[in-house]
Amino acid sequence: MFTLRSWPRAILHVDGDAFFASCEEAMHPHLRGKPIITGAERGIVACASYAAKKKGVKRGIPLRQARLLCPGLIVLPSDYESYSLFSRRMFSVIRRFTPQVEEYSIDEAFADITGMRRALHASYETIAGRVKDEIKREVGIGVSVGLSITKVLAKVASKHRKPDGLTVISGRAIASYLREIPCGAIWGIGPATTAYLEKLGVRTALQFACLSERTVEERLTKPGREIWRELRGESVYPVSAEERSARFSISRTRTFAPPISEPEYLFAHLMRNLEAACLKARRYGLAPRNITAILRKQDFDSTAGEMRLDRPSFHPLELSESLRELFGLLFRSGTLYRATGIVLAELAPTRPVQYSLFEDPIGVEKVEELYRAVDGLNGRYGKHTLHLGGSHAIEVKGKGRRGDPTMREETVLPGEREHRHLGLPVLHVRVR
Repeated sequence: MFTLRSWPRAILHVDGDAFFASCEEAMHPHLRGKPIITGAERGIVACASYAAKKKGVKRGIPLRQARLLCPGLIVLPSDYESYSLFSRRMFSVIRRFTPQVEEYSIDEAFADITGMRRALHASYETIAGRVKDEIKREVGIGVSVGLSITKVLAKVASKHRKPDGLTVISGRAIASYLREIPCGAIWGIGPATTAYLEKLGVRTALQFACLSERTVEERLTKPGREIWRELRGESVYPVSAEERSARFSISRTRTFAPPISEPEYLFAHLMRNLEAACLKARRYGLAPRNITAILRKQDFDSTAGEMRLDRPSFHPLELSESLRELFGLLFRSGTLYRATGIVLAELAPTRPVQYSLFEDPIGVEKVEELYRAVDGLNGRYGKHTLHLGGSHAIEVKGKGRRGDPTMREETVLPGEREHRHLGLPVLHVRVR
């Protein structure tokens, strides 16, 4: 027994079950229970439904191999825009139960519900069950929930019974749950550390947690020592709701299948990358000083160029002309490109704008007002509903494989209208 207290803290880990595939099933109910995968545009499996996993289909394998393993496999293009909306809805449900929510990835979150029993009039186990049930009812996707006293133990718990599982590991029950779990299944322990622990005769999580403090201090690095403490019930990693705002960079990429050479369509994707990256930067109040544009060729060789901004800005309208010039330097006619990317670097919290001698303060303020309206409309109707004219070629040609529309674009869900799928371009025209 590592601790005498059952609940010194209460940490939830919420993990989406086959998240991308679950989102597709929620949007297209006729696909439920069928073997489906996403990733058609990349040529490899990005996510597989549990029906496909039962046939041996795994993430990262080529589509040809996946079809051989599972005849009748339904292959869909990835629709990350819609998946992002499902993710936001999932996180908003969790925040009803506690404001302390850490968005760990698009389909994972940690939530600290310590002290919420009185406010919610329920036990921690009941609260965890309510979170799971409300996500299933309101968002339409299945999640697995782990409840324990540290983040590492909560992550262990959520993986214990998937899919659609709820596992509770109280302080007094730690040893019984760790007994059968291999070290390699512990969050933060990779193949190299697993192999090293095996040489020490340590193969299970319980054996690892039972190592003496002296052995841990002498044999393991700082991350290993922290995981050891978390497995024993000592909270080392706090649930940080502000963690995502402390970013050094924000990147967005887009891979094509098949590769393309059309300059306007290629630039449209580069511009869409910029819009998506700037959207996240505005959400967290972080403005970049440096922007990098990337074009990746069919042979995986990449060309990149940087822009150093006169002042930090997260408004694509202000950056579009410079990006067009940069694209002209990078693009080579007749070359096939398979991916574009944008990296916003040297991020810092926004401050009152310092105008240069040649800038128009009124014009800058109008751009600020414009993007407040853009963010409001996009938040209501979906990301990129209102976008720059430079990225509009995507809306004309389509976002799916070979430029075809995605299933999401061709589907009108209950309560929607067709106009919600139509982009409204912001045309940037210079008038003299």
